[in-house]
Amino acid sequence: MSDQGGLFSTQQLAEFLAVVSSLPDQANARLIGVERAAEAVEAEVAAVVCGDAVLTSVGFPAQAVPEAALVEASQQRQTVVELPGLGACQAISIALEQAGHLVVARAGDDGYTLEEVSLLRAMARVLALSLQMLRMLDAERTVRERSERQAAENAALLATLQERQRLLEQLSSIERAISRREPLEQILDAIAAGARDLLGDEVVSLRLIDVDDPTMMLMVSSEGLPGSVTKPLWRVPISGGGVSGRAISRNELVVIDDYPAEPDAAAVVVETGVSAAMAAPVHDSGRVAGSLLVASRRPGRVYSAVDREILLAFAEHVSLAVTDAKTLEAMHQAFHDSLTGLASRSLFMDRVEHALALGTREGSGVAVLYIDLDRFKMVNDTLGHAAGDLLLVEVGRRLRGCLRSGDTAARLGGDEFAVLLEDGATAGDAEGVAKRVIDAVGAAFLINGTEVFVDASVGIAVSAPSDSAAADLMRNADVAMYRAKREGAGRHVTFEPGMHAALVERVQLEADLRRAVDRGEFTLHYQPVVTLADGRVHGVEALIRWEHPERGLVPPMDFIPLAEETGLILPIGRWVLREACRQVSRWQAEQAYGARLTLSVNLSAPQVQQPGLPVDLAGALAESGLRPETVILEITESLLLYDQKGTAGKLEELKRLGVRLAIDDFGTGYSSLSYLRQYPVDVLKIDKSFVDGVRAGTEASEFARAIVRLGQSLRLEVVAEGIEDVEQLTELRDAGCPLGQGYYFAPPLRSHEIERLLAEQSRATGFVPV
Repeated sequence: MSDQGGLFSTQQLAEFLAVVSSLPDQANARLIGVERAAEAVEAEVAAVVCGDAVLTSVGFPAQAVPEAALVEASQQRQTVVELPGLGACQAISIALEQAGHLVVARAGDDGYTLEEVSLLRAMARVLALSLQMLRMLDAERTVRERSERQAAENAALLATLQERQRLLEQLSSIERAISRREPLEQILDAIAAGARDLLGDEVVSLRLIDVDDPTMMLMVSSEGLPGSVTKPLWRVPISGGGVSGRAISRNELVVIDDYPAEPDAAAVVVETGVSAAMAAPVHDSGRVAGSLLVASRRPGRVYSAVDREILLAFAEHVSLAVTDAKTLEAMHQAFHDSLTGLASRSLFMDRVEHALALGTREGSGVAVLYIDLDRFKMVNDTLGHAAGDLLLVEVGRRLRGCLRSGDTAARLGGDEFAVLLEDGATAGDAEGVAKRVIDAVGAAFLINGTEVFVDASVGIAVSAPSDSAAADLMRNADVAMYRAKREGAGRHVTFEPGMHAALVERVQLEADLRRAVDRGEFTLHYQPVVTLADGRVHGVEALIRWEHPERGLVPPMDFIPLAEETGLILPIGRWVLREACRQVSRWQAEQAYGARLTLSVNLSAPQVQQPGLPVDLAGALAESGLRPETVILEITESLLLYDQKGTAGKLEELKRLGVRLAIDDFGTGYSSLSYLRQYPVDVLKIDKSFVDGVRAGTEASEFARAIVRLGQSLRLEVVAEGIEDVEQLTELRDAGCPLGQGYYFAPPLRSHEIERLLAEQSRATGFVPV
């Protein structure tokens, strides 16, 4: 049913209810009822048939009503009937309880749509209730006239009448809410509350079939059940789902007068004192979509025929409400991420709570994986948000491929995802899933013709049997994820209690780092870069240190990742450029130290991507007077993989200032000759991991020699990082590597130590290792 068509049906029914319930007697109610029913489905004939008599009809003159044909049609649900002047007509018959049948006939071959059948059925229900109300009014008047001895009976009749009136009012209010397009949650809660009030029972629940898994049903609204009961019953199989499940699977009203004696009675519900229950099916466009249940804690509660009719009438209107409000579609939209189709944060948290409640009862564990994408922001900033969205969609698809059918994957927002493992999941199970996720996400993505690489950092938290708070489990997984990110991209870590204290420490560290930027608590150390042939200092690499007032000297690996994550790397990076240029310019000015002493400065990805970097660099050079050709800006390989055109433009802008560019840690990323030719690179730095393995005849030695030869063929300068012993020095020198740095020569030194080293070198013919 379209939104427009559904809204029109609701308006028709609301108007029908208002008119019929206001009429003074049964004759008028029948007449207006059949007229409106015929108009609703554009039928030529409509009648109320009771037994062998046609009580009211439209479409024929009073003296020419084909009573025999209409009586015959009333005895079948749908049939073809021959009517005078119309020929073959499609007829439908709907029971009016004790008031007979509503018969509607339409000329032609077209049958009735599901929408028309649902509307006529709802109209018939309203007409039957109105006729019964009017009969009771007649009875009340007759009884009142006979004797005051009938006062008690009159009161009962009046109460029944008022109950019927309340039913009509409740249904009318729900229809108005749908017509006004009120929020879905309010409509569902109004349905549950209305059923509870009408029948006077303590418990009510509305369940709908899970759109993700049609074998399951979800409790979308409930009244009268504590959280300890609703959590484990929030999502259960239809088969074995008790009264609600049977109403759905049988598509009929199910009544249980002795609920505790039922074989499939839910123990947690029995424990709350429920003694009787009944459930009616709810439909969406004619298909079973869920069930409406009421239950009582009153001893000896028996559901009468009137009670059953009330619930059926209410469920019938709920069906129209569900169809018209597009409830199932709206539920899917409310509980699923619109971009990836994965579960939303709210649905995921509901499922975690449900799983924990079951785990507490059954003594089984639940595992949550918190997943964050590394380098996603770089993709967004370089290729644009549209490309970022495509990447998230593909990540969601790969994530689903790593899971079993019963597991739940969710997008929590941004580039954060989560996975729920139920059915007694262990830490080993979770770690196996984490490895699959990391491998799947780590493979190359092709986004708009560009190869993109990201990694996943995964935090794992496994519940204990007594755990019941979803928020605590999620927080633990989040804490473990941050630990995984600190250990490097593409890792997984399982939560341990001590990690929460570490997170608190990290929060404190961030606060301290912000104060450090304001107070200028940073200093620079410099590591010499030497000529391997003669051991003389060729240049220095500036390395930042944080002089914390309480912690002492904090190494960069303990705060640079945090600075990048918080954006503080930008003011810190500007300070490093200015201070390093100022210091090395002074050393260059002292001719004894060497006018061509080079300065290497590391640039993080956020620095390169920010538009103001060329301005910051030009300002630092102008302010210090440092010769630009002696400045080497070091960037990582991974930065070159995204937005190649945009990144190349930024690097060219830096090159125009006269500086040189180096690729740091070469060989550890996605080394490619294509980007060495595409980008204005001047220097390759061999990563320490290869230098560590340099020995005569080893594979690392061959790789180092290959990088040296590559640099020579492309006319690039090559620097080996992390040289720690004479054997490494000899092998690299024999390979033709011109430059190197490492603890064999000197660790990072303070500025006054570098000055002393340079002074000693100026007086000597060679370099003495420090």
